Amino acid sequence: MENPLLDLRRLPHFNAIEAAHVEPALHLVLAESRAQLKTLLAQPAVTFASLVEPMEQMQHRLMRVWSPVSHLNAVANSEALRPAYNACLPLLTEYSTEIGQNEDLNRAYRAIAGDLSAGLDATQRRVLDHALRDFRLAGVGLPDDRKTRYKAIMQELATLQAKFEENVLDCMNAWSKTLDSVDALAGLPAHVVERARASARARGADGWLLTLDQPTYIAVTTHADDETLRREFYEAWQTRAAPGPQHDPRWDNTQLIEAIVRLRHEAAQLIGFDNFAALSLATKMARSVEEVLAFLDELAEHCVPVARTEFAELAGFAGRPLNAWDIAYFSERLQQQRFHIASSMIRSRAMSGLLPTRPTCNAAATDPTYALFSSSGP
Repeated sequence: MENPLLDLRRLPHFNAIEAAHVEPALHLVLAESRAQLKTLLAQPAVTFASLVEPMEQMQHRLMRVWSPVSHLNAVANSEALRPAYNACLPLLTEYSTEIGQNEDLNRAYRAIAGDLSAGLDATQRRVLDHALRDFRLAGVGLPDDRKTRYKAIMQELATLQAKFEENVLDCMNAWSKTLDSVDALAGLPAHVVERARASARARGADGWLLTLDQPTYIAVTTHADDETLRREFYEAWQTRAAPGPQHDPRWDNTQLIEAIVRLRHEAAQLIGFDNFAALSLATKMARSVEEVLAFLDELAEHCVPVARTEFAELAGFAGRPLNAWDIAYFSERLQQQRFHIASSMIRSRAMSGLLPTRPTCNAAATDPTYALFSSSGP
């Protein structure tokens, strides 16, 4: 079977990728990477060109294979893809920990970094600095028993974080609101109303069906004239995968959050940090938790008075006290009155090419395996 995930000659062809392709592709790439690593470490002498560059290429190939899978799982999750994706998480975690805790590889990188005659440029030294830092953050210097525990934590975290995202997605997909009268949708853009009508028909129902996807949530809280409808959507969105009457308790993430926080704290302490926040900052510009908190305090000091003034102005415009589900709605009304422009006009101009757009991708934020292949730690 030809596997599109292994065709790296062009950009990923997502329409050809099937769930059955995922595990075979990953097994093959991981096996080849392990074999190549043994060959690289068997060299009598190593240099940046003979070791570091091939390692970067290996990493690039692995990410070229896995990134399309991760992206599809984030934006087109399905009953077929989900088990294939979840089956690969332990494989990726194990490989990542193997690399990070490989003492021979760590020594080789240190030897290259310490060779003053190697003639490395600033970029090469930066690559080595980051690699050596990541070895330390992966626990390369730990005793064997603590290495084993660290590896077990990483495996469990990968599983729990994936389950967290699944619960949020399943909770969103399960929630909907059916309306019997189009009058209840007053204020909503025409395309949202049309989509709601089509969704109801697709389920064999009359009326209009609104789902809890992000575009619909934003449209309702920004444009719906019905305050009750805005409140329902706001409360449903804010309590996704949380305890409460809005959602099925089987998607409650409370215990998962507690387990993830506990494991992150343990992992941080295993490798010498006071807490996970300090570990997270090891790969960021801020130098300490205290520095981040001081920055946030200073930011609040400057922003809160302005925010209170603007909020009071918005409440004055609305003519009544505002609830959380009112803010986007009345902000839109005030924008239209003051500047004679609506957010829908901006969107339509951007879609027509009259305004520049920037494509965005949220996979890095939601993919539980992203940290395994970045410098951001566990």
